[in-house]
Amino acid sequence: MTQISVSNVSVEFGATTVFSGVTFTVARGERWGILGRNGSGKTTLFSLITGTQQPTSGVISRQPGLRVALLEQHREFVGAETVWEAAAGEFAELLALEQSLADQAHKLAEAGEAVTQQMLERYDRDLERFQREDGYTLASRVDAVLDGLGFNPENARTQSLTQLSGGERGRLGLARQLVSPADVLLLDEPTNHLDLETTRWLEEFLRGTDRTVLLISHDRAFLANVVDHVLHLEAGTAFPYAGSYESFVMQRNERRLSQQRAADKQRKFIAEEEDYIRRNIAGQNSKQAKGRRKRLGRLPRLTGPAAAQGGAFSLSLDVTQRGGDQVAVSRGVTIEVEDRTLISDFSATIQRGDVIGFIGPNGSGKSTFLRSLMGERGIVAGELRLGGSIIPAFYRQDLAQVPTDRTLYEVISELRPHWERRMVQGHLGRFGFSGDEVQRRADTLSGGEQARVALAMMMLGRANFLLLDEPTNHLDIESVEALEDALAEFQGTILLVSHDRALLDALATRVWILHDRHITDFHGSFAEWEDQSRERKHAAEVALAEQEALRRLREKKATQRRQESTDESRASLREVQRQVEEVEREITALEENVDELTRLLEDPELYTSREGTEKSLAAGKELEERRRKLDAAIERWTALTERAEKLAVR
Repeated sequence: MTQISVSNVSVEFGATTVFSGVTFTVARGERWGILGRNGSGKTTLFSLITGTQQPTSGVISRQPGLRVALLEQHREFVGAETVWEAAAGEFAELLALEQSLADQAHKLAEAGEAVTQQMLERYDRDLERFQREDGYTLASRVDAVLDGLGFNPENARTQSLTQLSGGERGRLGLARQLVSPADVLLLDEPTNHLDLETTRWLEEFLRGTDRTVLLISHDRAFLANVVDHVLHLEAGTAFPYAGSYESFVMQRNERRLSQQRAADKQRKFIAEEEDYIRRNIAGQNSKQAKGRRKRLGRLPRLTGPAAAQGGAFSLSLDVTQRGGDQVAVSRGVTIEVEDRTLISDFSATIQRGDVIGFIGPNGSGKSTFLRSLMGERGIVAGELRLGGSIIPAFYRQDLAQVPTDRTLYEVISELRPHWERRMVQGHLGRFGFSGDEVQRRADTLSGGEQARVALAMMMLGRANFLLLDEPTNHLDIESVEALEDALAEFQGTILLVSHDRALLDALATRVWILHDRHITDFHGSFAEWEDQSRERKHAAEVALAEQEALRRLREKKATQRRQESTDESRASLREVQRQVEEVEREITALEENVDELTRLLEDPELYTSREGTEKSLAAGKELEERRRKLDAAIERWTALTERAEKLAVR
């Protein structure tokens, strides 16, 4: 069933055309990724779908009664005071009805025999509505979403909104939309304030929902795991694709190749026609030449894909000097913020050429560590320093390195005072700023534009050590890919804080995992770390299953009731009881084996070396074998105890 239909839609602001000729339809339950360069009209498209903005031309149709929820990049929670109230905000009327039902029930109890038929009818009517709108499950649904996005549901009932950081408000806005009763979810950069764990939770939630989802995102791994359709805005229009994100990439490349071939073929035709016209315009074939010139003038010109959409920024990261082999050293470092320990007793050395992916929950201390390494924050204990001849460049998550009180031209000119005007303009042009745009003040720029300025500044530093704190947050996919290419060719050292799994997978040769004040230093790629994480998760699930099986076994054993056996069955009963005791000893031994192997696989230090990785794989196989033997022993114990019960009642 079609829920949204967009037909030949165009949007113009004055003389500027945002996009034109956009046509696509969205059916119930589909999950669309809305992709395109910053400024291509993705957010404008959402405004058209919600009806807050009207197209210049074309038609947008929505299924009658369709409920649409928009997650905007900037979130407000009007009327809510606590975190829980903000998350459940779409159900304010239902919550009020719940309170009314409680008040009515109290009055009915007080009235006793004096209760009126009108009071009973009102209570029945309100109760039926409350049940129809799933009021009894509302609290559990809100709690589940809050928990999945990193909030404590119990604390959320009393925690004030004023205590939340910007990132927490972003996650709360997302929770509000996921809880809402909307038929269609419009999500604008939903992963911007999520860490790896909450991003994975969101992926599972969206894959499991039967609602329609349209999402704007630059997170390629997230898109690959969620969407089944893609709408790509480029060249002033939009192209719909059916299939996964990987399928979209293949189809887009094929379309661009076809477009390039058509443009090349037309250029060759035009060159041949122009040559004929030049040779014959004044000769015997003058009439034919003039006719061809007229037709050529009317011919719509085709452009290649690069010319049609404009390329991503051009980033090249060169180094001025090689630097020492030891880029940074941490010995017994402890970092605290307001009497709260973020990192405890961390020791590691960053070697020249390392590309370290630094991951961990939001607010755990990753950014604080980077600031401490740059000397901007003190440490409580230990030693933290840069090596000799190391030139660092720090890309901040909040983009505070971009001066907001100057024009873009002034920002670059101050970094290169000897450059001529054309050189400054040329450098800014590489990052998409041309003409009068170079005279814009930085405080008038969008987040994506400020990110490009920050990268333009970093390029001029010619540093040999890059400290990057969530560098993809404000970039579109094409820009993320351009950044990835530049970092892959960089000859220095990188410490990368990011939740972009595709970027980490492409670059990281080593992984730091910050969890519960401890940093695990994993010497391997991000993909290898994820493999080991899955192995650990599997081991934990196996252990949990075994614990549950043993719990049921013990409960059955504890509640087992045996009666006196008859003289005829006593000999058989004693033999069966002996076998039961023998199997119980076997179960105890296997249980100890399972516990020992599980503790081994849950040790983070096991995964910090390749030898440990090999050991973990062997231990995982042995754990599976012990589990099978334990299952078989439990089955034998069950059969023997049932036989003993039958003998005992004879």
